[in-house]
Amino acid sequence: MAEVPWLTIIGLGEDGPEGLSPASRQALDEAEVVMGASRLLALLPALTAETQAWPVPFAEGIPKLLNLRGRRVVMLASGDPFWFGAGTILAEQLEAGEWRALPAPSSLSLAAARLGWPLERTPCLALHAAPFARLRPHLASGAKLLVLLRDGTAVGQLAAWLAERGFGPTELWVMEALGGPRERLRRATAETMTLADIHHPVCVGLQIAGDGRAIPTASGRPDDFFDHDGQITKRPLRALTLSALAPVAGAHLWDIGAGAGSVGIEWLLCHPANRATAIETRPDRAARIRSNAETLGVDRLEVIEGQAPEALETLPVPDAVFIGGGLSDALLTDLWSRLPAGTRLVSNAVTLESESLLTAWQARKGGSLLRIDLSEAGPLGSKRSWHAAYPLVQWSVTL
Repeated sequence: MAEVPWLTIIGLGEDGPEGLSPASRQALDEAEVVMGASRLLALLPALTAETQAWPVPFAEGIPKLLNLRGRRVVMLASGDPFWFGAGTILAEQLEAGEWRALPAPSSLSLAAARLGWPLERTPCLALHAAPFARLRPHLASGAKLLVLLRDGTAVGQLAAWLAERGFGPTELWVMEALGGPRERLRRATAETMTLADIHHPVCVGLQIAGDGRAIPTASGRPDDFFDHDGQITKRPLRALTLSALAPVAGAHLWDIGAGAGSVGIEWLLCHPANRATAIETRPDRAARIRSNAETLGVDRLEVIEGQAPEALETLPVPDAVFIGGGLSDALLTDLWSRLPAGTRLVSNAVTLESESLLTAWQARKGGSLLRIDLSEAGPLGSKRSWHAAYPLVQWSVTL
């Protein structure tokens, strides 16, 4: 029989010891030390093991746990430790074979069971310490979401946030202490939310309704979703640029000369595992990029104030690079020496000088050179005519 690791991570539901598996009960009986949040420790009967309350903030408890190596330790987590739980963080700190996890049903699983919602098709978000704006990409009439919140006060704040954005008729199912004797489920709408005395832990089911504006799921979102000073890759060109950059799940983008940050933001909207770094020289534009990212629910966008290529020195290697501003022969030369084979690079040129530069590089390095001419209908006196935008040349290449 394989040796039991020194650390056992036990998922504990609101029903306390009643819901524990035989393996979890045995681990508690054999433990020398039991660590966990005070709320979870209080759910258990008196233990023979030493108990230690997990501190706040959470990170302060990790070194205390690691100092217990060599003893038989149980760490209590709420529900499933790997469903927005502590298990993921702890596993990153430990070697394989040092730990095992014995999960209980998560609050999200219990919430789906109460509402009859298909968990595999329902976006689930943990907003204990994250902004409500992370919901923004999911807000479309008819959508269903499950959201974990830090406490009862946050439920009212979420309702107000939804109503302010035109989603006041959204239905909220407020579910408290699921799976335990304190369980309660109540219903309200965002615009009429008056529920009080909401107890932690709390999960909210949302069925989105209202005339609030939904963010399209296709690349090339309307320009007015982004605050900008005119320095923005416009919607049709942005769609073509994202297509050339070809984002895939988990990929990392450098957006050089980011302007309003629209390309990096749309890259992140393609998949929740995607990463992006926006490099921008002007502090006012860098601040605007951060604001746009937060408003559109992708506050994970990293914004670097600086000039490429100097600002690239300490950045993780990307999977794709977009040059939206600051194109030069020196920058292309640096990127070609810095980036590994397989990196996708896309650059757009408007001026004759930058077009000439891309033409020369394409002749040497290959890739696709695309000329884009766009016109939009507009008034001409009492009639209408085509108003042409500046033609643009796009070079896309895989190193």
